[in-house]
Amino acid sequence: MDRYFRKLLEHIGEDPDREGLVKTPQRAAKAYEFLMQGYKKDVKEIVNGAIFTSDTDEMVVVKDIEMYSMCEHHLLPFFGKAHVGYIPNGKIIGLSKIARIVDMYARRLQVQENLTKQIATTIMEVTGASGVGVLIEAKHLCMMMRGVEKQNSIMKTSCLLGSFRSGEGTRKEFLSLVCPTSR
Repeated sequence: MDRYFRKLLEHIGEDPDREGLVKTPQRAAKAYEFLMQGYKKDVKEIVNGAIFTSDTDEMVVVKDIEMYSMCEHHLLPFFGKAHVGYIPNGKIIGLSKIARIVDMYARRLQVQENLTKQIATTIMEVTGASGVGVLIEAKHLCMMMRGVEKQNSIMKTSCLLGSFRSGEGTRKEFLSLVCPTSR
């Protein structure tokens, strides 16, 4: 990959042999491997058996999960917070596993709409929950640094499955917990 970064530097008019850029292709390749590590992750390995029997049937919400991803259209970052809720149906998932699932999908080339749905679908599948809600709020550098250059815009996407979709009260409860000012 570092050869491609070297060619990129040359293509934009830089000298890859300049002192400050000599090791940049290697550093950039290493950074991209880290940023795209989600492709090498597997849900079964992430969950690692951390599904536990529970008789709770009340909503479980994890808010403000920091999330960093890369826009598949411009290869620029977008970042923000994911909020995940589910209603257990006999099983609960280890708390850190929710954040790890968010990271697994975020650390790939993405569009926010698909990222939101992938997280919700996976949580629903691994937990067997009666419902799942995911809301992501993110800023996109492809919109901030180029194009329309809007610095303060935030994109919000949601995916509501099961009782979060069919039950108005469940949906309202989830949204009031993750966005208390938007009731």
